[in-house]
Amino acid sequence: MRDFSLTASILKRNEEGQSVFIPYMMAGDGGLDVLHERISFLEEAGADAIEIGIPFSDPVADGEVIQEAGSRALKNGVTLRKVMSELQAQLHSIPLMIMTYLNPVLAYGVVEFVEDCELAGVKGLIIPDLPHEERTLLSNALIGKDIALVPLVSLTSSPERIEKIARNAEGFVYAVTVNGITGVRSSFGSDLMDHLTDLKRVAKVPVLAGFGISTQEQVRHFSSIADGVIVGSAIVTAFHEENLEKIQSLIKAGRTTVSQ
Repeated sequence: MRDFSLTASILKRNEEGQSVFIPYMMAGDGGLDVLHERISFLEEAGADAIEIGIPFSDPVADGEVIQEAGSRALKNGVTLRKVMSELQAQLHSIPLMIMTYLNPVLAYGVVEFVEDCELAGVKGLIIPDLPHEERTLLSNALIGKDIALVPLVSLTSSPERIEKIARNAEGFVYAVTVNGITGVRSSFGSDLMDHLTDLKRVAKVPVLAGFGISTQEQVRHFSSIADGVIVGSAIVTAFHEENLEKIQSLIKAGRTTVSQ
């Protein structure tokens, strides 16, 4: 299995006795001119990495909040190519990940996309509609690159499939904590604890929980089970409402929780 700096940065934080917090932001929501400002804010607030969403017209995994953010970005004329160009113009020390769908990548050209990701300092790719069996569509172009193709594992996957994905995961395992799309949740399934525990048992890389996590209490709870958390809708809403204190409080909750 290849070594990735994304994995190393997560493991380093865990070895220091802390969980990892990764915020999600929609590129171009508020305009591309604030992209670097928001990345810098998240880095200074203590985020361990950042997941950058790309607006798409048919976002099958996105809930209402992120869909609306994507629509605002699309109205601003934001595209995957424009985001990549903007990221290349100003590099950041924090690990960046791109969350996009397969069609924009294919339209971009897989090899060119991967090359531009490398130039932009991108350390991870999350493609929700890329089946595990078809991952070679991207993974072949990633050979020799420090860019992990991060898999998502759903609650409904069979134990055999979960084990296969987890054992071959790059970067980290993105453990989806709800059935369905992203969005704020007030409660989670009773079987989630076992799901995360099983994932940590079989995965050779860290396991991070995401989808639906939106409060400080939920961040602390999942940080005590998984190796870290990913928060999306709550971060997107806070940026849209210019509630930066909310973002800081969520990151603080994630970074001060000792992973068990």
